[in-house]
Amino acid sequence: MDFADASVEYGTPFWDFHRADLQMCLLRRAEELGATFQINARVVDIEFPAQDDRSPTVVLYSGDRFPPTPTGDLAYRLLLQSKDVAKDPDLAPFLDGHTVRYWMGPQAHVVMYVLRNGELFNMVFLVPDDMPAGATTLEGNVLEMRAFFRDWDPRITKLLNLCQSVQKWKLCYRPGLETPWSHQSDTFTLLGDAVHATLPYLASGAGMSLEDGATLGLCFARLKGRSASEKKLALRVYEACRRERTESIVERRNVQQVLYHLDDGEEQKARDARFRAFGQMEAAIKESRGRAEGLLLPERLVESSDPLVWRRHGVGKWLLNFDCQADVNAHWATEEEYRSEPPKLHL
Repeated sequence: MDFADASVEYGTPFWDFHRADLQMCLLRRAEELGATFQINARVVDIEFPAQDDRSPTVVLYSGDRFPPTPTGDLAYRLLLQSKDVAKDPDLAPFLDGHTVRYWMGPQAHVVMYVLRNGELFNMVFLVPDDMPAGATTLEGNVLEMRAFFRDWDPRITKLLNLCQSVQKWKLCYRPGLETPWSHQSDTFTLLGDAVHATLPYLASGAGMSLEDGATLGLCFARLKGRSASEKKLALRVYEACRRERTESIVERRNVQQVLYHLDDGEEQKARDARFRAFGQMEAAIKESRGRAEGLLLPERLVESSDPLVWRRHGVGKWLLNFDCQADVNAHWATEEEYRSEPPKLHL
């Protein structure tokens, strides 16, 4: 997948950044706007007063919580200094340009890319979960990790030999809530991982949280007052915008979990054949200067089945070109049309 071509087609660049850098930018901007933060505080309950015109009380305590759903996978996460990678002629090409590389094999896959303008080399190794019950993040065993990937691409072995320590992260997700995302008092709502935590196999968890925040802000920016009906309208439109999209992300990551970790065999060969076929389709579109119209899918291929999920015949056409502003505008117009209809009489 050519990121430069995709950026032109979808009207937005493809960026990888270190989560700490992104979080710091968000933190500083929120503080500039007057927000305050309290860290090391876990929310375990929210108490609501009987009067609707009073704010709820957030209760903080180190205690029980509702657990997320284990997926059977864990991630080894590690960062290397790019200068160390560059010393090996077999590894140095990994630092050229803005490229995300994938290796897929039985029960596991590996993702690599550079961060901070090439200063850091990021690697994520997705493998079966062997962490003890209740653990979410642990120090990993480098020797154990090297042993798991010993029969893979020898360049992976070289990279792992540069690694002195690693962390293991349990991978979990949350099924979609059957109940509304907002409390009946309209004093708080849910967003981000609190309501649609997902596996990292679409690289979209943080992106969906950012879209949630943007959509919520756009909804409240439309309000003309602070009445209960106004708040209810904003929260209803917010959930209408976000629920289907985020649930689609969670569902598709289930597909990718299977596709990335197929054992050698007929299913793996069929997946690889789809990789090649959709790759040829992308090459034909590029040759026609980006015009996909009139180019039919090859026989036995169906829409959205590209294993390279970000391309147009995976989820690219609905994931990468999404416009929060346009989505809010459309849902708001639908909501206003609904509210303006005269009540129907039932006899």
